[in-house]
Amino acid sequence: MSTPYPFTALVGQDDLRLALVINAVSPAVGGVLVRGEKGTAKSTAVRALSALLPEVEVVPGCRFSCDPIAPDPQCPDGPHEAAGAVARDARMVELPVGASEDRLVGALDIERALAEGVKAFEPGLLADAHRGILYVDEVNLLHDHLVDLLLDAAAMGASYVEREGVSVRHAARFLLVGTMNPEEGELRPQLLDRFGLTVEVSASREPDQRVEVVKRRLAYDADPAAFATRWADEERAVRARIVAARALLPSVHLGDGVLRQIAATCAAFEVDGMRADIVMARTATALAAWAGREEVTAEDVRQAALLALPHRRRRNPFDAPGLDEDKLDETLEEFGPEEPEEPGEPEEGEGDEDPDGPDGGGGPGGGGGQPSEDDGPQLPGQAGSEQDRDRQDPSESEQPQGSPGAGEQRPAAAAEPFRTKLLSVPGTGAGAAGRRSRARTDHGRTTGARRPQGALTKLHLAATVQAAAPHQRARGRTGRGLVVRRDDLRQAVREGREGNLVLFVVDASGSMAARQRMSAVKGAVLSLLLDAYQRRDKVGLVTFRGAAAEVALPPTSSVDAAAVRLEALPTGGRTPLAAGLLKAHEVLRVERLRDPVRRPLVVLVTDGRATGGPEPVAHAARAAGLFAAESIASVTVDCESGPVRLGLAGQLAQGLGGAVVTLDELRADSLAGLVKDVQDHRNRRAA
Repeated sequence: MSTPYPFTALVGQDDLRLALVINAVSPAVGGVLVRGEKGTAKSTAVRALSALLPEVEVVPGCRFSCDPIAPDPQCPDGPHEAAGAVARDARMVELPVGASEDRLVGALDIERALAEGVKAFEPGLLADAHRGILYVDEVNLLHDHLVDLLLDAAAMGASYVEREGVSVRHAARFLLVGTMNPEEGELRPQLLDRFGLTVEVSASREPDQRVEVVKRRLAYDADPAAFATRWADEERAVRARIVAARALLPSVHLGDGVLRQIAATCAAFEVDGMRADIVMARTATALAAWAGREEVTAEDVRQAALLALPHRRRRNPFDAPGLDEDKLDETLEEFGPEEPEEPGEPEEGEGDEDPDGPDGGGGPGGGGGQPSEDDGPQLPGQAGSEQDRDRQDPSESEQPQGSPGAGEQRPAAAAEPFRTKLLSVPGTGAGAAGRRSRARTDHGRTTGARRPQGALTKLHLAATVQAAAPHQRARGRTGRGLVVRRDDLRQAVREGREGNLVLFVVDASGSMAARQRMSAVKGAVLSLLLDAYQRRDKVGLVTFRGAAAEVALPPTSSVDAAAVRLEALPTGGRTPLAAGLLKAHEVLRVERLRDPVRRPLVVLVTDGRATGGPEPVAHAARAAGLFAAESIASVTVDCESGPVRLGLAGQLAQGLGGAVVTLDELRADSLAGLVKDVQDHRNRRAA
């Protein structure tokens, strides 16, 4: 829409609006990661912020938005002579999920560089976003190498593009905002740490506030221009306050006592590295400037901690983000100023605790009839705490599976997870970038060369020289140079790793219900889930017991959701093995239509018994044959234990056409697994 939704018309979401404004005041804070469920105004807030940013002056004709007062001496369009200035609005550039590396950092024409010696560079989105906002919706769905590139550019304030010895550098300083729905998967902790601040958002549960949201949205949709006019005064006031805060920022004093509180807070919450300390210092300084003060207070430090630390305490994908506020207050009090009267000045404390708009009404610019929140804004980590409480008593939310009277038992707790062996799909795929199975990718080791299909992106230099060498005499080469033409150019073929769809098919029947065995089984599946998270896989969960099978979790990128479902998995009843395999086959069929290039890996966790339904063993064998006929990769985890073993899981694995491992062999450091690997290698050599 040409008229953005006014920033000051947003209802609630105080933390989100404050984090965005703080980054507008001081882009050095490092951006904002907004986590939350769909429909919580994440994208609306970011787009609304762009209209609040002051205009920027640029060098006329410069594609890289150089500041005429201090132009970039290394600008590819430079050097810039004194040629006046042009004012324009600050841009908001949106990075689509399917963007390529060239679209992000820019494209260098290798063909012209080699054939004509011309450094022809087409700027990418990082150049467009310079001195503006770079907005990445669903940042958790971007390929990791793209996230690395944009975070590196945000940290260094510059983008570097190198192709076969030809290098281009340009300035890229922008306000980075990423949004994500945690249900669709998490970012790696290393990437989470690169975002300056994080905010957890959720829809209000207050009826009056929800009514106000609907009324304002309907009014905006009916007449965007008229709605924006109603909020024009508030918008101008917040824009002026941002300009004033930017001007005040260099004068804000960050005392040693405040720095001590920041360091003590980061140490108390065991945050890795020093980035958190630096971000907290910059955030606290920006908060003071936003409040119109030249001194940073303890309340600024507290607010900075709530925005800068929750996502940095996440050690693995099953940790809920959040911060213990009681512990935070105790730390700030312990390392606060020695004078007892300073920390509790009521007027200053109240002003800092409610960092709202110029009229003091509920958030940045939150006046104009905006409803108040009786319970205050939701702080980061509260949703995660509720999730933890749900995990502690999962039996209350889980319904019995299969037919009534299936002998359901209380869910067993998972054993401690461990590092697993690498399970991979045979052959070479071409799916999404990941870390599990071999695949043809844009990044990785070079395995060959081919003629380019379309624009040349990755030059295979040796193959190009080899193709051009026989024609040098005919082309009239003089001197020691090499005459290269378009037909000689060769594209590098590279091989890396892809992410797969790992579909867990878990036997939850009575034969698996022995408390100790099911605990070990859940620990093994949890370990495989951690491995899937690290290898950037999608995961799904099918369970079977009683008289039926159930899709406990459709294929998703969120291993958190799979872990929650696994924790609450009840056991008991007969073993409908055929039903479980058929349900898994149907899930793969549907997923193949949605994502045909992502190859599946079925991990069947069972003891191999089949007791449910008519002719259970025969039906299970026929169902297994479907996987073998379609060459679907599978691994059967044999959960049979005890001195006497029937070997049913091994027979089932043969029918599936896949491998079989025991729970002990699944461990990466297992001696039994090492012996089996050696034996398998010898058998392959003998064959």
